[in-house]
This record gives sequence, C-alpha cells and structure tokens, in this order.
Amino acid sequence: MPTPRVEVRRSQRRRRTVTAYREGETIVVLVPDNLSVTEERAWVSKMVARVERKERRAVMPRRWSDDDLMQRAQELSDEYLGGLVVPESIRWVGNQRTRWGSCTPKDRSIRLSERLQRMPEWVIDYVIVHELAHLIEPHHDERFWGWVAHYPAAEKAKGYLAGWSDAARIDRPPSEQVVPGEDVD
Repeated sequence: MPTPRVEVRRSQRRRRTVTAYREGETIVVLVPDNLSVTEERAWVSKMVARVERKERRAVMPRRWSDDDLMQRAQELSDEYLGGLVVPESIRWVGNQRTRWGSCTPKDRSIRLSERLQRMPEWVIDYVIVHELAHLIEPHHDERFWGWVAHYPAAEKAKGYLAGWSDAARIDRPPSEQVVPGEDVD
C-alpha cells in the first residue's frame, strides 16, 4: 500500500486527546498544541495505522472458507470440549435473520450467520462452541450450558451479541423490527 498523505493539525484548545480521520485522500490527525515533536510523531504513526486498520476491516470482512471453519471448529472442540465433537459440516449462510448460528445434531451440520464475519473472532468462536455443544447435548438445558461454559469468553460473547441485537432494533418502527441474531440457535 502507498504511504497516505497525512496532515497534522495542532490545536491550542485540544488538551489531551488525539484523533484521526480520513478527509478525501488525506488522513487528518488532530493533536494538542503542547505535544513535543517526538510525541507528535508517535501519535501520528499510531493514529494513521488505526485509520488504515479500520478501513481495511470495513472493506474486507473476514471470509473464512468452509475448510477454515472446519479447522477452527476442531481446534475449539479439542481445546474446550475435550475433542469429543466433530461436525460433519460447518458453513456460512446468508438466510439467518434471527439467529447467529444453528445446528442439526442428526446430520451433525452447523450453519453460521454471515453477519458474524464482521465480529471479533472471540465472538465467532463462542458461536462455534455453542453449536458444537449441541452435538453433545441438543437442548438448552443445564448440561448444555455446562459444556458452553468451558469457553472462557462465553458470558462476554453472549453480552456482546445481546448488545448488538439490541442496537439493531433502535430507531425502527415496531412493524419493521427484525431481531437479528437474538438467539444463537
């Protein structure tokens, strides 16, 4: 990638915060006027990298192949479920508007909503572990949740998904509200 054009704007009113954003072809970095040249260079480098990273994520969502998903499922099964489960298939699907994932224990297939591709990997891992646990215990009973709890970020991921689902409902009339991903399965 070519080096972006960077413009640094010093502000006497700005005291502690540093911010950066894209303005056309230029990355603008706003810094306090009292920073030293060394501090400014460090902040500019950090903020340009942050803007570029954010832009890459927005343009190129994660797209794991089905083979990548199968490999990840096996790693998670080995690490958190004692290697007890191996799905027959695991794949992304675009038709899940009210679930993050689903599992059919009978044919050992797992489907993940494509909406997960823009989420942190630890959240995707949680959904995979949740669906793998259904291959051990199909119902959401105490034993099932015991298996899911082996994943250390389970509660944090459940909260993340709940927050995302709640935010997606904001500013929609009740007749248009779709609850995206309210249930993992």
